[in-house]
Amino acid sequence: MNVLVAGATGHLGRYLCAEYARRGHHVTALVRDTARGEGLADLTVEAEATRPETLTGIMDGMDLVVSSLGITRQTDGLGYRDVDFQANLNLLREAEAARVKRFAYIHVLHAEDMPGVPLIDAKAAFVDALRACDMPATVIAPTGFFSDMAEILDMARRGRVWLFGDGTQRLNPIHGADLAMAVADATEAGRGWAEVGGPDVMTQGEIARAAFAALGTAPRITHLPDALRRAALTVLPILPRRVSGPARFFLTALGMDMIAPRFGTRRLAEYFETLAADETRQPKQNQS
Repeated sequence: MNVLVAGATGHLGRYLCAEYARRGHHVTALVRDTARGEGLADLTVEAEATRPETLTGIMDGMDLVVSSLGITRQTDGLGYRDVDFQANLNLLREAEAARVKRFAYIHVLHAEDMPGVPLIDAKAAFVDALRACDMPATVIAPTGFFSDMAEILDMARRGRVWLFGDGTQRLNPIHGADLAMAVADATEAGRGWAEVGGPDVMTQGEIARAAFAALGTAPRITHLPDALRRAALTVLPILPRRVSGPARFFLTALGMDMIAPRFGTRRLAEYFETLAADETRQPKQNQS
């Protein structure tokens, strides 16, 4: 099977390329800069998904397009509507023209409960467009990534983790490699919708304590009134988009349970331990 991965140089995109290649498929990585895509796939194609004229012909002969294309932190002047919606729509229209057999898209769990959040609105609008087309589609809605949880480890490393409310909101984030396996399973099975999380359901407080445990330090957790989180959400829209965009998503998600069917074998505590060990070794490497 010929698979094109959009967003291939992103955190999840790299795992998707590796997983489809492991399963014996011919993988093409769509990248904005071929230098960044070196070694990712059998073939790398340079194009700008925000510029549909650059996409012409790149999907000819493809059986599957998988898009993890999106932005979490805006640094190049483009907004969520430009990338999470329009760029993906450009990919979809090119896939339709090339008669690709299936289009898969990485969404967000519980998007329907987060209306008014620009990132979610853009993703949801694309999912609506994807469902409206005639091409078979797979939408995968993960709970969140281990890499997002690394920010809690960073707080613990600085000596204190700050949580809103009592820290009992639950979630089961997933490692990128496990999520890539779930995506490949879903597309190979022809599923239309798949919600997926990692193997461990943990409270926010338990995640914070796991971060301290990985560092070998005593937990120091401060609980802030959840009213502060809600108040911040009312103020954020007036701030610059590059600041307010990701903050509005993360603060909204922090206020709800994010639990999906468990999948995978990689555990968050072990991920924290690996990051902590890498950080410990780094100064020694710099001194050598």
